[in-house]
Amino acid sequence: MKRFVLIFLAILPAFCLSQNSLQKNKMDWFEDAKLGIFIHWGIYSVNGISESWSFFNEYISHDDYMKQLDGFTANNYNPNDWVKLIKESGAKYTVITSKHHDGFALWKSKHGDLNSFYNSISKKDVLTPFVRAVKKNDLKLGLYFSLPDWSFNDYTHHTTSIKRYNIKDNPERWSKFQKYMFSQLDELSKNFNPDLWWFDGDWEHKSEDWNVNKIKSKLLTKNQNVIFNSRLNGNGDYETPEIGIPVLRPESRYWELCVTMNDSWGYQKNDKNYKTPMQIIDLFVDTLSKGGNLLLGIGPESDGTIPIEQKEILKELGKWTKKHNKAIYNTRRGISYDHFYGPTTLSKDKKTLYLYVRDFPKDGKIVLKGLRNKINRAYVVGNGTILENQTICKVYWNKYPGITYIEIPNDSIDKYYTTVAVVLDGEIDLYREKIGAIEQN
Repeated sequence: MKRFVLIFLAILPAFCLSQNSLQKNKMDWFEDAKLGIFIHWGIYSVNGISESWSFFNEYISHDDYMKQLDGFTANNYNPNDWVKLIKESGAKYTVITSKHHDGFALWKSKHGDLNSFYNSISKKDVLTPFVRAVKKNDLKLGLYFSLPDWSFNDYTHHTTSIKRYNIKDNPERWSKFQKYMFSQLDELSKNFNPDLWWFDGDWEHKSEDWNVNKIKSKLLTKNQNVIFNSRLNGNGDYETPEIGIPVLRPESRYWELCVTMNDSWGYQKNDKNYKTPMQIIDLFVDTLSKGGNLLLGIGPESDGTIPIEQKEILKELGKWTKKHNKAIYNTRRGISYDHFYGPTTLSKDKKTLYLYVRDFPKDGKIVLKGLRNKINRAYVVGNGTILENQTICKVYWNKYPGITYIEIPNDSIDKYYTTVAVVLDGEIDLYREKIGAIEQN
């Protein structure tokens, strides 16, 4: 027994190292990707009402909500065009609602009795051709899956005022729901093998009730590198703040802001409160600077048409991401605002600092403080213009590295954000000490 324990202790560090390496490796593509497109598509797009919540919150009856099945035609649905637009935006991955809280599934499921193939007027499996187009175009695939199913008769909740049962009072009924849920997850896993699982709705039950450990282990059996978001009662690989960008940098290394283009996830014809391309890029740049990804939402119409406003935003975003790709992808979170009056990112090797300039400075100069490195070169990303720089307040008798001004020519200013690359003589080294009195002169 003693010998066994010694052998186990000897191999434990190697096992832990292996597990840590696996974790790091499987998150690499996610950390490098920076931009994803989030697709909410379901029968709620027919009447342009709130997805699932409209009947759950009892703004509309469940029966009236389900009448939308007769309007979900997908007549103009072209998944190849969708994917082309997603790639044009600069996104490296996409997440689609395979099933929202209303229980309506986008694929030809053998489980349950509510999906696009058997129950909607479209008579189509709309998920399969989209997945094929995504994989054909080398995008990473994420599947959104709602843990709750408010339409399924053996699920606990139905609306805010109707709860079918409590788990502890009727465990057999909960087992029926669990069997159904796991059957659908198994189906999605085997048929589509996503790179990422985007779960939602975990707030309604505890992780033990959902059987989170079993969910993860079964899905990891199919793909040991698959990524999980945090909406498994916190048992995921990355955090998912929604709508509001964190004011402070999240403590988690991996995180993703999901945000709508207007005020709605799904298509709502009366919601014209679209963010401007400038506002979308504001959100994106702030997210980049804090080391996160942006998952930007679109909501196709019931016939599969992507609204023109959403197309225009994606195309405009794509022009900017294409021009500034070096400062976006494969970067890491930037430096503190103490050192630069704006968002920044760093190259993976930490030898190039990217400065994002939203508004043109009065004298054409941006300010960088406390940089110990020598600047080998500064240039405008996207056009290569070499920039002059000047350092002040640096003296030989003090370690304080001074303040550097970098001048940007007027003709190099971008419509949205101008990005300046500062190439350093080594890994970035920032001065973080207090400034005292002159001790030598």
